[in-house]
Amino acid sequence: MKTGLHNLKLIVSLIVLIIFDQLTKFWAVTQLKSGKVISIIPNVFELNYLDGGNTGAAWGIFSGKIAMFIIFTIIVVIILILCIYRISKLLTLNCSLNTMHLISMQYIITLLIAGAIGNLIDRIVNGYVVDFLYFKLIDFPVFNVADCYVTIACALLIIFCVFVINDKEFNAIFSLKKDDSEDKKDK
Repeated sequence: MKTGLHNLKLIVSLIVLIIFDQLTKFWAVTQLKSGKVISIIPNVFELNYLDGGNTGAAWGIFSGKIAMFIIFTIIVVIILILCIYRISKLLTLNCSLNTMHLISMQYIITLLIAGAIGNLIDRIVNGYVVDFLYFKLIDFPVFNVADCYVTIACALLIIFCVFVINDKEFNAIFSLKKDDSEDKKDK
């Protein structure tokens, strides 16, 4: 596998996802901040800017703890990048692991990183996260595209870890121990 080209695709995917998230938030600020509400599906789903933004996490928990979120997000992103790097190393070793599973995991983790960075940018630039997507039908907390990335990626990670990848693949990706196949390559 040509890992250079593959890694470039991951980076481009990450950049495109982050740009899309930031463009939607910019649009929301310029079009909805004045109080305008756009009903997509009447009484079900609307675009509705959350006045004052979200200074916390999901459902506003830990509201106002911006520094904590910035530090936590940076640590999580570094760990996730290390997982992608580890998977890239496994792909270059041509080990007995399922290549499609490994590549899929990289894209899922990339989606998670994009969501984390999208909201991190908001916290650093604005001091809050811009939220504007609202499921009115169930009065769900207002959210944004980056939140969708994180939610979808977490759901896919759970599905992959429980139903798709086997123990050997899971341990190769997430174990803190050095992989045996890496030892063999080093010798």
